[in-house]
Amino acid sequence: MDVNLLNDPWLPFRTREEIIVYRPPTAVADPEIVDLALPRADFQGAAYQFLIGLLQTALPPQDQGNWLDRFIEPPGIGELEVAFAPFTAAFELDGDGPRFMQDLDPLDDVKDATVSGLLIDAPGANGIKNNTDFFVKRGRAEVMCEGCAALALFTMQINAPAGGAGIRVGLRGGGPLTTLVLPESPDASLWSRLWLNVVTPWSLTRSGHAWQEPCVDDDSLFLWMAPTRVSDKKGTEVLPEGMHPLHPYWSMPRRFRLLFEDEACRCDTCGRETTRAVRRIRGKKQGANYDGPWLHPLTPYRRDPKKPNEPPLSTKGQPGGLGYQHWSNLVLHDANASGALPAQVVQDYVSEKVLVVDEERRFGEEIAALLKHVRLWAFGYDMDNMKPRGWYSVEMPLVAVPPAHQERLRDWVQRFTDLARQVAWMVRTQVKNAWFARPSDAKGDMTHIDLAFYDATRGAFFHALHGFQQTLAEADDAPRLPSEVAERWYRTLKREGMALFEEQALSGALEAADLQRATAARRQLQSFLAGRSKGSKAIRQFAETGGFALIAEPAATEEGVS
Repeated sequence: MDVNLLNDPWLPFRTREEIIVYRPPTAVADPEIVDLALPRADFQGAAYQFLIGLLQTALPPQDQGNWLDRFIEPPGIGELEVAFAPFTAAFELDGDGPRFMQDLDPLDDVKDATVSGLLIDAPGANGIKNNTDFFVKRGRAEVMCEGCAALALFTMQINAPAGGAGIRVGLRGGGPLTTLVLPESPDASLWSRLWLNVVTPWSLTRSGHAWQEPCVDDDSLFLWMAPTRVSDKKGTEVLPEGMHPLHPYWSMPRRFRLLFEDEACRCDTCGRETTRAVRRIRGKKQGANYDGPWLHPLTPYRRDPKKPNEPPLSTKGQPGGLGYQHWSNLVLHDANASGALPAQVVQDYVSEKVLVVDEERRFGEEIAALLKHVRLWAFGYDMDNMKPRGWYSVEMPLVAVPPAHQERLRDWVQRFTDLARQVAWMVRTQVKNAWFARPSDAKGDMTHIDLAFYDATRGAFFHALHGFQQTLAEADDAPRLPSEVAERWYRTLKREGMALFEEQALSGALEAADLQRATAARRQLQSFLAGRSKGSKAIRQFAETGGFALIAEPAATEEGVS
């Protein structure tokens, strides 16, 4: 029996009782469902994007008031069934007609390949040939159930990395970062987790374009509903202005066909017994070639302010992961200075959703603090061209402030993260001075020191962030940087910087066991952190801006800061 991804129970959900149940996408309306439960981290992120895209397509809120109504009172399963019904033909996974995210052509003219080719972290042909699949082993995903094959296909299409001549990259570029807004409460319903990332149609419509009601056979929305737009010559690029505003959710750069077999076996990915499986696929080059100024609603971008006519570039996963030093660019819009363009769903939360809730409260509506405490979930692959170096997933607090104060929040956050970078750099420099007689000649990657420093000061940064939020929420026209928050941040950086130096300075190679060198490096670091050295101008300026004195602090000042 063919699987339909809207009607059949193929997605694993987690209930409040920590039970895993397989149900169709309409289960998101069940208040007992609190999360998805996919067997792989990239599948989990992709399944969130699948369901958000589905709600955005089939049940878009007409305005912010309509969005809030559904947030407070979610639709029932029957209402979702009615909303999804017009799109079922686009979500058939098998059959003679159009297949979900697969080529309309059966691709009979190409050789079969193993289904593991749909996994971004699976070893390629060269890795297997040269026996270099040390960490990601061959043969670990020889067979998949229909559900895992569908998610592997979707994950590849929305994240498609570089793959060589004619193998097309995803609409967002290879290895894009995804940022979603999540409720703070760990037992929040899955509906609230998804609906926080659904926006009104007008916010997705480009200037000068009219919104079109989505239609199942519209191949500017679902490319797989029509013959492939083959990109074997110039002039065949897929540009934003020729596609439906919802198309980024359903982008399809690769040409694939899943080959189904009726057999009883166990899925290598999720471990479930299945009677219908996918072992082989067909793939062909020259799929949709995305070009132009695409903006995916779930991805942050950066525009070069000096080159306003160039398309924005999606933010990618980076070696070393994501930390609070990236928070500002993921949350605060700053097109003209830094070029930061947060994901549309994040901008919509900060600029629209919080305001509509506040407005309802002012009119006397008894609305709980639904949107005051939320988190930012950032995840994605760190890609080295076509090779994945790792998968990153991090959650951070997401604060909202009145629109008039967003620039001030960005300025304060920038000052705090700039100071942290300066201190991290100096700690690393002095550790090298302690380790090596000729530190400028020392080779090797020492970024682990920076990462350890950011990790140690992470909690203090987010504590400061909430301090900013409180100050700006109660502020007049020109609020000042709260001096107690600034001083606490400085003391934390100073303390953690010295602690990290002490930990690292005598942990290097044998050459590092030079106590005189280590002592001299410690003295230089202390002088910098106290604002006494020639190079510590940044420390002195921060103290001046923050309105506190650089004096020796009593131990009680630092107590409890982390």
